[in-house]
Amino acid sequence: MDPGASGNESVVTEFVLLGLTKTPALRPILFIIFLLAYVATVGGNFSILAAILAEPKLHTPMYFFLGNLSLLDVGCISVTVPAMLGHFMSNNRSILYRSCLSQLFFFHLLAGVDCFLLTVMAYDRYLAICQPLTYSTRMSWGVQRALAGVSCVFSFSNALTQTVTVSTLNFCGPNVINHFYCDLPQLFQLSCSSTQLNEQLLFVAAAFMGVAPLVLITVSYGHVAAAVLRIRSAEGRKKAFSTCGSHLTVVGIFYGTGVFSYMRLGSVEASDKDKGIGILNTIISPMLNPVIYSLRNPDVQGALRRVFTHRQPPT
Repeated sequence: MDPGASGNESVVTEFVLLGLTKTPALRPILFIIFLLAYVATVGGNFSILAAILAEPKLHTPMYFFLGNLSLLDVGCISVTVPAMLGHFMSNNRSILYRSCLSQLFFFHLLAGVDCFLLTVMAYDRYLAICQPLTYSTRMSWGVQRALAGVSCVFSFSNALTQTVTVSTLNFCGPNVINHFYCDLPQLFQLSCSSTQLNEQLLFVAAAFMGVAPLVLITVSYGHVAAAVLRIRSAEGRKKAFSTCGSHLTVVGIFYGTGVFSYMRLGSVEASDKDKGIGILNTIISPMLNPVIYSLRNPDVQGALRRVFTHRQPPT
């Protein structure tokens, strides 16, 4: 800490991340576990991306958005896990103030784009199943790029707003964060100044980037379910639902962990439950997504086999 302008006050120049454990003997074990999880996540998501690029059959809007989602998952886990691995291997668990804000910014940027893309993917399924005759026009290449671009712009605006407003807070007391990465609830607890404006902005962001997309996803899949149930053949219904089941599973994990992460804003003290939710949100979810999207998808499975065996796709 540096002396503040008021003489007796100190200004925080770095934070201390307590991480997942205080027991030194557990750190090498956790290092290996999370290193393997990181490698599996990066490898799995890049494999999905390679399969989409290599397989002409997968050059469709749904897989364009899935490829972007894979890149976001790699980004999300890369924001938190490499720094955590470094702390496991070192006694120095401090993080500079500006590095903490950078981590906060990129985490909210990538998670926000993730939020919007999951909504766009639900809209894509709605058009494909409920409006098949106009699907190619309403989900053209230009529309796909525009939707992805708008998602990035909205998320960037939110991440920048949250980061700038946090940077205006005064941190002059304790600098210990009971977590393994920097996030808004933990920083609010350490602030010496009022966080009322920050919490209001976070509430607005949650409504715009959380509640509204979830409502749109629910409405989209309500129409999809109604359309699928009108299909007479059991095989047709099964095929239609199979294209939506994996996406709904990812939506459930993403929003479930997100809700629990930010519903504790009013709590006085961070707990180990927050760390568990953080692991689910930043590590387990990105690691499971490639498995979920390929588990019941023969097209993706076939493309992955061809990528790993270096076989050419059928013409």
